[in-house]
Amino acid sequence: MAIPCQACEKNSACVHLTDIRPSGEAVERHLCESCAMKEGVAVKPHTMSATVLEEFIKQGLGLKSLAERVCPQCGASFKDFHEQGLLGCPYDYTAFADLLKPIIEKAQEGAARHTGKTPGPSDENARRQATLSRLQRSLKQAVEAEQYEAAARLRDEIRTLEER
Repeated sequence: MAIPCQACEKNSACVHLTDIRPSGEAVERHLCESCAMKEGVAVKPHTMSATVLEEFIKQGLGLKSLAERVCPQCGASFKDFHEQGLLGCPYDYTAFADLLKPIIEKAQEGAARHTGKTPGPSDENARRQATLSRLQRSLKQAVEAEQYEAAARLRDEIRTLEER
């Protein structure tokens, strides 16, 4: 079910933002592309997976050999993905990894992992919060790995960022 835009209440929301209030409370906002652009959120056009998949197949892989590949967990074939544009289960990412990686990289502009859409330059607070979250995860990993010098450096970066 589509979520309606909270600004215009007419269109379906396709941009989902999480604002962090000074109290630390996270508030979600759901906007349509038009309302998001009015608020200064840069929205990149996305390529549909079926379009990307068709281009990929045209570049050399035939459907006959792909149709034979089946996920051992759910039984979905790569041909099913091509026809429906949906994977059958989380294990499909492993079963079809070599076939999905170029598709994902193309859809994500070179990234092999989902990068999502990020707010445009007008939302410095969102970028600061994302950096803060990344540093806190790195700090936790450094402490767990007993890399105390790296942890101290990360702690100092976090303090500096929080003071701004």
